[in-house]
Amino acid sequence: MKAIRMHAYGGADVLKYEDVPLPQPAADEVLIRIYAAGVNPVDWKIREGYVGKTFKLPHILGADVAGVVESVGDAVQRLKPGDEVYGYASLRREGTYAEYIAAKESEVTLKPKSIDFIQAAALPVAALTSWQAIFDTAHLEAGQKILIHAASGGVGSIAVQLAKAKGAHVIGTTSTRNTEFIRKLGVDEAIDYQATPFEDVVRDLDVVLDTIGGETRSRSLKVLKPDGILVSIVGSPSESASVRVAVTHVQPNAAQLAEITTLIDSGQVKPHVETILPLSEAAQAHQLSQSGRTRGKIVLRVD
Repeated sequence: MKAIRMHAYGGADVLKYEDVPLPQPAADEVLIRIYAAGVNPVDWKIREGYVGKTFKLPHILGADVAGVVESVGDAVQRLKPGDEVYGYASLRREGTYAEYIAAKESEVTLKPKSIDFIQAAALPVAALTSWQAIFDTAHLEAGQKILIHAASGGVGSIAVQLAKAKGAHVIGTTSTRNTEFIRKLGVDEAIDYQATPFEDVVRDLDVVLDTIGGETRSRSLKVLKPDGILVSIVGSPSESASVRVAVTHVQPNAAQLAEITTLIDSGQVKPHVETILPLSEAAQAHQLSQSGRTRGKIVLRVD
């Protein structure tokens, strides 16, 4: 099969489009013919070595997958050949920048019927990251106020929709060019961070979802209620005298993804794909992702 592999840590030029052996599924795995693979910031961070140079090289990157089950292992019970599926494949194994992947049955579920493979590939990592951060960690409830940073990004755009589906009051920060976009996503208040410091206009929040870190994170501590919580998907845990701070790292979870599928097929959550590139152009996809200016997601089409 064809795949994109990184042969060293470094810039996008370490990514090579080449022939590799077809994976063989273990007893608890399904072999998926990949139709589309999502691109996430963690992909280029792994490539650059920012998350530790612990991967055996050469390595196939990618975690978001959408495709069709080709075959199943002997212990697989829920899925069968021909099923259209999507999911988040563990980063610790060979990834989704390829024509096929052997994924754990527990990592994938049936694809939403209302969207295509490209849209489906944009969802798993972003949707599970959002779900686990705002529901599992922050325990967001209807009527509570949440501030979502970078609300137009891959994670932020899904988090806005999940929080609205829960019945929360949603405030989002974004750049000038994306304020109208996040209003269409459903935010109750859109803050243009290029024009207004968010801490000047919001306060007494129940939850902050930090997707940026650094100074934004420290400033966010000031706008929470005394019993509020800041959940970060970047950086490491820290303590505050007045508020709770937590860091969450997304985990594959087919059961949660199935719940998200229900929200997608009911029209409450919609993915936004800004750029579609062929698998062979993964290096360009990484460069776009690293620019930090992407609205929604970048997806690789696998022909």
